[in-house]
Amino acid sequence: MSDDHVKHGWNLTRCDFLKASGTVVCGLSLRSAGATESTARLRFGILTDPHYADTAPKGSRHYRESVAKMAECIALMNEQRVDFIVELGDFKDQNKPVSEASSLENLKAIESVFGRFKGPRYHVLGNHDADSISKEQFLANTENTGIEPGSKYYSFDSKGLHFIVLDPNYKADGSDYDHGNFHWKDTNIPDQEMAWLKNDLAETTAPTIAFIHQPLDPRDETLFIKNADQVRQALQESKKVLAVFQGHLHKGNYSHIEGIHYYTLKAMVEGTGAANNSYAIVEVDHGGNITVTGYSRAVCQTMNKAPA
Repeated sequence: MSDDHVKHGWNLTRCDFLKASGTVVCGLSLRSAGATESTARLRFGILTDPHYADTAPKGSRHYRESVAKMAECIALMNEQRVDFIVELGDFKDQNKPVSEASSLENLKAIESVFGRFKGPRYHVLGNHDADSISKEQFLANTENTGIEPGSKYYSFDSKGLHFIVLDPNYKADGSDYDHGNFHWKDTNIPDQEMAWLKNDLAETTAPTIAFIHQPLDPRDETLFIKNADQVRQALQESKKVLAVFQGHLHKGNYSHIEGIHYYTLKAMVEGTGAANNSYAIVEVDHGGNITVTGYSRAVCQTMNKAPA
């Protein structure tokens, strides 16, 4: 892949959320946080890696604070009346000592706050979501609005756009991550999910956005999906995918590869206090152009649709 087709890193300055005035500064433009609502085709919220656990901080990760950070995020999303909200994985973490029971309690606690959103909400499975519990247990204790219960990967439509949620939490042999029985670097989209993805893309005629936890863009080979090239090829060949939103890489990232934008949101769990929160509102206009408005540490990004 030539460098002409891959661009990494943030190409806009970080936006600062000015709570007192209710405005957002993205690069050099100053506007009300909801000023584009009337012109946007669709607006949705994203957050990632809250890693909630009832346990002491470790390094830069302040696990307990994710409840308050999530509450702030959900309040803003309700105020802004976004169409739906997506969490991009590593929703919960585990306590010390590790136990299935406490991990389930962590999940229920953070889901109760996420559930305050007054609209459709969706989950993307992350590797830590299968620490101490199974994917089935995670899905039984969370809600994906309008999705068949137990679905690990799925798609939905909203306002003429198509959305795909992928699950890369499979070992190389195709088995699920389960109760911590995996290595976090052994991350794969298995054959059956690849077949489903290609079929799902073939069946839609709508502009498409995908959500996934582990990154598909090769910024750091220890952190992205082993068959990422194969997945990206399927997305590219469809000629329908506008962008992919990702988590896992806590410092965040941005890439533009073969006409598709890859935006990795910064992790909610990193740092202490409200100033170290991270979440964003994504606006898609009628031309397929995308604007990400980041709050606190999250980065603003303008992502225009590639010419046909």
